[in-house]
Amino acid sequence: MTSSKPSTHEAPPPAEADASLPLQRSRSGKVVGGVCAGLGRHFDLDPVIFRITVGVLSVTGGVGLIFYGFAWLLVPLAGEDEHEGRRLLTGRVTGATLAAVFMALTGCGIFLTTLRSGSMLGFTMLLSLAVCGAAVWSRRRAVGGEAEGRTETGAAHVVVEAPPETKAPPLVEYHSWWKDPIVKDGSTGRVTFSYLWGPHGIVDKDGKVDGVMPKPGSQWGPGSSGADRPTPSVRRSPLSIAGLVHLLAMLAAVLGTALTWETEPLGTSLQTGLVAALAVFGLGLAVSSFLGRTGFGTIVTTVITACLLAGAVALPDRITTDWVDETWKPATVASVQPSYELGTGVGLLDLSALPVPAGRTVTTRAEVGAGQLKVVVPKDVVVKVHAEVGLGDLQLPGQTAEDIDIAPDQNETHTLAPPAGTVPAGTLDLSLEVGIGQVEVTRAAS
Repeated sequence: MTSSKPSTHEAPPPAEADASLPLQRSRSGKVVGGVCAGLGRHFDLDPVIFRITVGVLSVTGGVGLIFYGFAWLLVPLAGEDEHEGRRLLTGRVTGATLAAVFMALTGCGIFLTTLRSGSMLGFTMLLSLAVCGAAVWSRRRAVGGEAEGRTETGAAHVVVEAPPETKAPPLVEYHSWWKDPIVKDGSTGRVTFSYLWGPHGIVDKDGKVDGVMPKPGSQWGPGSSGADRPTPSVRRSPLSIAGLVHLLAMLAAVLGTALTWETEPLGTSLQTGLVAALAVFGLGLAVSSFLGRTGFGTIVTTVITACLLAGAVALPDRITTDWVDETWKPATVASVQPSYELGTGVGLLDLSALPVPAGRTVTTRAEVGAGQLKVVVPKDVVVKVHAEVGLGDLQLPGQTAEDIDIAPDQNETHTLAPPAGTVPAGTLDLSLEVGIGQVEVTRAAS
């Protein structure tokens, strides 16, 4: 009595198999898009933890909405290989795609409004790091527990049979009674074979399809075709509306900026136009799910517009839309104002004729939002300069005009002594600030 020796394989525990599954959105436990339920299943945590975290981060800074919207776009639904982001890029916009995009854009808007709140950003980072740490710890704990369980059970193996070889479907014999002539014994005189499933064409006795041996797993030969068969209908893509959407977005941006150009600062005016353009892009994506289609270029333009909006939000409010040339020239120490301000343009603080007595300190401040701030100091005074330049250049006495170094976040403090051979007078304490542009300090010739 002979017996074949079955092959032995160690079957992985179910928990390990679950741990190796990719991150997917849940179908059964979803509340909105299934993101939190999918995270809970993937990291072996209660989905309520992720839902509470997303809710808190959404209210306090919009980061939760941004995360949920992009996760909804990029994480596929369980049982599907294609995510919503791919459908969006190929113009097949659905209701779920629109909801994810709207959620992400809303979160970006809330985040931009709280961008300057350092305490809010700190809280967001701490909460995010805490939840990420808990998720990583939970996943490692689950994987470690499974490994320990397998060690304790020792050599417990499950014997399974090796899978059978891939074989062609069985052949079935049938008589063609309607094509072939019938002989006296009632048969057609011709025997035809056919596979029970899969192949197309005439099957010979040796198993060939139309004279060719089919390959297992392939299409098993070509399907029947004829000149009299109607041509299959091809669904044509809907008309592209990307050009119209871009044109309307450009008009909305120009109109929104023009209406607020004279009454609002530069940053606010640009924000109005860019928000109007984003609204048109969002409306275009919504319309494309029912009528027409948009392409990848529309998505890229929308992202660029959102980045420009972030830059407009970061502009200081003191930058105006009017370019002004302003000159301040106090004649006496008493007439020196505590501060001089200019929104956009060239500001000249001329202190060359200011008599500063010895032992006296005169303090003032000058600020320009965008442009150039020039300060001319007397020849015989000691100058203490504290200069801040958000983005631009700083020129001090002794530097050549060609020595231009444009850099962000320049913050320097210098003490400039009078030239050699000059009797020192009093002291000028200057605080100079320019958002975007140049700070230039020079000494009077005499």
